Amino acid sequence: MTDLSTQAKELLFEAGGNGVSPSPSEILHAFITDRLPAAGEPLAEAAAHHFAAPGKMLRAKMALRAADLLNVDQRAALHWAAAIEVLHNASLIHDDICDGDKLRRGRPAVWSVYGRDVALTLGDWMIALAFELAAEAAQRSQTTLLMKILATHMKTTTLGEAREFDIRPVTDWHQYLKGAGDKTAPLLTAPLEGVAAMALHGSAAATIGDCFRALGNAYQIANDILNFSGDDGANTCGSDLGRRAPNGVVVLFRQGLTGDELFRFDSWYASGEVGGLEAWVKSLRNSPAPALAADRMNALLDDATCSAAKLPAELNAVITPIQQLLQQVCLKSVASLKKV
Repeated sequence: MTDLSTQAKELLFEAGGNGVSPSPSEILHAFITDRLPAAGEPLAEAAAHHFAAPGKMLRAKMALRAADLLNVDQRAALHWAAAIEVLHNASLIHDDICDGDKLRRGRPAVWSVYGRDVALTLGDWMIALAFELAAEAAQRSQTTLLMKILATHMKTTTLGEAREFDIRPVTDWHQYLKGAGDKTAPLLTAPLEGVAAMALHGSAAATIGDCFRALGNAYQIANDILNFSGDDGANTCGSDLGRRAPNGVVVLFRQGLTGDELFRFDSWYASGEVGGLEAWVKSLRNSPAPALAADRMNALLDDATCSAAKLPAELNAVITPIQQLLQQVCLKSVASLKKV
């Protein structure tokens, strides 16, 4: 069984040369990069390119924080945290291929530099690495359930992503929430669910899932609102509508249409044409749909708070900063409504 890398050991158990303890991000990044293909091997350059900008590593740090509070073995927790983070990054690489996004974390996406085939293969390789790391965490903690947790959440995430390929309009709010929740919530839920299983708090899994499904859906709605205020980083305001991607604001906008206007919208949507997008975006921005979406987003945040309150104090302490971070995105989306 693979042990901690020399670099990760030094970071995890020793202070830096300047007397400052390493951050969780430094520990995680060192451990993950040590497990990537070595220089000269296939995929090595593409993997190094992607992880040169590792992002916030939010999910992995959630796992480490929870493990610390619940007294879970450090090494097992590090392997589990890395497994979640690697799987999340694999999904990002595949997402960029599917969406045609050329930037990731302010740098060229893997596929835009190395081609779609290399990016696809790297994503597949990283999925395998994620399960290898999870198996090592399971062996260290004697918690075989970890493998099922990871597999279950990966399947759900993949189904959520696959729904985005269906060009038929999402017309039902509950259908929209299921798709949004399936794509966003699983890899937010998995870090804590795995640590809870290692700490013999498996009974908390359902409540953890409820909490993060509500948070994930609220976060997705926030991004959907920002897509129509021009604040989500997309090249075009209303780009989700242009590419027929599921969007909660679009669902609510369509539900408010009647008669000829509803027929015209459905006909245009089904055509796949870009012409007319600007007019429909303007109509949506002037409708009650963005404000209604914000109200439903806030209700989901309240649901998440209620679910978190039912968890053990140690888990609640981990979830609270995540709630606060996601709430900032949601608040930003509400503020953007002033420009709509």
